Amino acid sequence: MLTRLLAHPATKGLDLDAPETTALRREIVLSKPFLRKVYDEWYDLIVERLPSAVGGSTLELGSGGGFLETRVPGLITSDVFPVPGVEPVSDARHLPFDDAELGAIVMVNVLHHIPGVEQFLSEAVRCLAPGGRIVMIEPWNTSWSQYVHERWHNELFDPDSPTWDSPESGPVSGANAALPWIVFDRDRARLESEWPDLRLLEVVPFMAWRYLASGGVSMRSLQPGWSYRGWRRLERMLGVERRMAVFALIVVERS
Repeated sequence: MLTRLLAHPATKGLDLDAPETTALRREIVLSKPFLRKVYDEWYDLIVERLPSAVGGSTLELGSGGGFLETRVPGLITSDVFPVPGVEPVSDARHLPFDDAELGAIVMVNVLHHIPGVEQFLSEAVRCLAPGGRIVMIEPWNTSWSQYVHERWHNELFDPDSPTWDSPESGPVSGANAALPWIVFDRDRARLESEWPDLRLLEVVPFMAWRYLASGGVSMRSLQPGWSYRGWRRLERMLGVERRMAVFALIVVERS
């Protein structure tokens, strides 16, 4: 009942898998000051980790709901379906790029929607130049994040899944939010064995309460933008930012 009461009026009843919904979410992010600061922090983390000494373009997967192109000059935006201002339309499992053409692949909340992570990783190895990176912000597995997803989110959260697949119900509705943790933590030995050309550089769990306080893209604003720094200081002061992390920064390098 509380979720229904707090639902953002612009997204009520919309089809999650419709391109129009993704385009609308970008407008919502830009219109909510607290949520925009969440994205600004995510983008700061991504930009800081882009490889400076590697040639090639930077590709963003799942660009439709964000605004990273304002922070990364020459960014190639893409999404799995047509979204105004975003091209090419591209499936992460079949990237339309030549071997070693890319310097980086970046994404925010995308990996856990890909129904064939193994295919994506192989494509990343093919398309990235040596020293190129995959830099992403993804959901993470903690007891708190499990609670948040079960109570407040419509995505599946299954850390016990025996596979690296997410449900193929739709490009947005099909997801397993525990998948990044499965690939880069629980099954790290498999990752290192089957993709020896990929080196996991960094996994930084963070952001315990801030995204929930923002209301995300599906709920109304729960906090004013000016309070963002206070929330961040509170998380760090209480030592909960990693222990109760809902997201993680993940950096993988093509050796």
